[in-house]
Amino acid sequence: MTEVWGSSGTSEEETRRQTPGTPCWTSLLVHDLETTEEFYGGLFGWDYYTPGPRHMGPYVRATLDGRDVAGIGELPPDRQLEGGWTTYLASDDADVCAEWIHCCGGTVGVGPLAAEDAGRLVLATDPAGAAFGVWQGRRLTGSRAQGTPGAPVWHELVTYEAAVVLKFYRALFGYESKAAGTVDTDAITLHVDGRPVAAIRGAGPALERPHWMTYFEVADVDAAARRVTELGGRVLGAPAPGPAGRVAKVADPEGAVFSLLRSAP
Repeated sequence: MTEVWGSSGTSEEETRRQTPGTPCWTSLLVHDLETTEEFYGGLFGWDYYTPGPRHMGPYVRATLDGRDVAGIGELPPDRQLEGGWTTYLASDDADVCAEWIHCCGGTVGVGPLAAEDAGRLVLATDPAGAAFGVWQGRRLTGSRAQGTPGAPVWHELVTYEAAVVLKFYRALFGYESKAAGTVDTDAITLHVDGRPVAAIRGAGPALERPHWMTYFEVADVDAAARRVTELGGRVLGAPAPGPAGRVAKVADPEGAVFSLLRSAP
């Protein structure tokens, strides 16, 4: 199943181009859409609307103060897939990007295909097996609530060895890269036009499954982590200080993993 973006109208803000390689959207596939809406609405204060035709299945966009934040789609009853947050990277040409994914050792699972009149998408996995999306925006270029509590604020690829997959993503998007953390930390920051947009962290061979992690900004990580458990989710990593601020790793009631972050001033 793929997700469908429709359009709630076009504005200058919505059509502003995202620089290729920039994480621009995040989405989630779930088995129980209503329960998931209640969880994230209770945690982040999200509102929801259905953006367009539902011929590919139930799908909603989450908003904060009327600005698009993320997408949530419901899996068909017979699809027993494990849900998870998917990071979408901006592209000027999803079709060309799909060809490069093939050439560089990745796998295209869905697309390229049109998502109504909002844009064009690809769903793929990198050579290490981490799933990600490519989004060529038209009417919807990406999340427009950055910096707001409840909105995605950072994206990190957690993989076996950072340097190995770095070659793949640099071939696709031409990232500049810089070592992050200490000498003992396998971490790389990805830069676009001189600014940091994402990171790759090597977790070693013991990692169960490479994945992209979405970090959501919150005003109080400890309070938000408690709220996760109250709403039926789980805290997987207790709130603790990190390089970017105070952070906690959590999971929603269906097991989709994400992180809460209170960015350092």
